[in-house]
Amino acid sequence: MKRSRFTESQIVSILRDWDAGAAVAELARKHGVHANTLRLWRAKYGGLEVSDLVKLKQLEDESTRMRRIIAAELVKRFGAGILGDVACIYAAVPMSAG
Repeated sequence: MKRSRFTESQIVSILRDWDAGAAVAELARKHGVHANTLRLWRAKYGGLEVSDLVKLKQLEDESTRMRRIIAAELVKRFGAGILGDVACIYAAVPMSAG
């Protein structure tokens, strides 16, 4: 996945400018992104503060660690044959992009 040019805290700052009354087209031009990108960011990060983003990142990291621990434990207990079943289960559960 392509890495963003902006950190999450920068995105929140841009969205705060938008909430303060700046025009979408003006913000998009100023930061070199498309207006739809701003709308996508607002859908994902709208209403969040930087401290909330830190907590969200910690939860995503913890979730990833837990998934790896569970997969390793399943392999230990049931062998490699279970990996196909586990892949099907986890394919149905969306993982965060991180």
